[in-house]
Amino acid sequence: MRLASVAAHFGRDIERSLDKIDGIVRDARASGVDLLVLPDATLGGYLSDLRHPDAHALPPALVEGSFEVGRVIAAAQDMVVCFGYTEEDVVDGRPVHYNAALCVTGDGVLGRHRKVHQPAGEALAYRAGETFSAFDTPIGRMGMLIDYDKTFPEAARSLALDGAHVIACLSAWPASVTDRASRLPKDRQSRLFDLYDSARAAENQVVWVSSNQTGVMGGLRFLGQAKVVGPGGDVLARTWSKGALAVAEIDVETEVARSRRILHHLQERVPASYRTTERTSDA
Repeated sequence: MRLASVAAHFGRDIERSLDKIDGIVRDARASGVDLLVLPDATLGGYLSDLRHPDAHALPPALVEGSFEVGRVIAAAQDMVVCFGYTEEDVVDGRPVHYNAALCVTGDGVLGRHRKVHQPAGEALAYRAGETFSAFDTPIGRMGMLIDYDKTFPEAARSLALDGAHVIACLSAWPASVTDRASRLPKDRQSRLFDLYDSARAAENQVVWVSSNQTGVMGGLRFLGQAKVVGPGGDVLARTWSKGALAVAEIDVETEVARSRRILHHLQERVPASYRTTERTSDA
């Protein structure tokens, strides 16, 4: 099975983004890719400044039955494709936006995710999602996370416990805003991005497919660093800061089973021993 993660820049111009998606999908199909993971905010781009996010700068909300999503479904054909977009819903009679992702094939939508964890400032533009759920696809059972979600071990663990053997993490992950490094590889966020990818794969013994935006959006400089990580935490394929496709061939079920043969992290947990709430001063 061939799994591919994308490092690429997607901005506000949705028509241009759709054309770029068509080209990437064609290239991936020519390489025999079975699962293609595009970045967070593939359709419409991400926020331009996390310190002062402007909700009005978001693109028009896209819904599952829209022309734009239909274009991606048509392009996917028999390939499984994950991509990010802004989803509009109505809560308590008011329209709200979610940072969301869809997983599709040519047959339609297989799974969806709304980003749960929000970095500082993002809540001014997006409403937080509430759940983590795995779903069945032609390449096996999988789940999705959106960038900051992967900082929290419980998020990926929830998907693994729900049977996901592949986790796609779609990101618009920028370099550090407060402590910029002269070179991206030396940036603190660059190191954390790679660390989380390998740690989440290894601790859950799953295959991890991590995409990311590249280039610049307003005041944000995105890292790239798309990769495919095996269930032992080993990076099987990766990109750097430029736009590119990381492609790895792996027998998912065989490798996940191999990694769990002696030490099976999910079965060997001791939930009764774990704290689930933070200790307070009077606890």
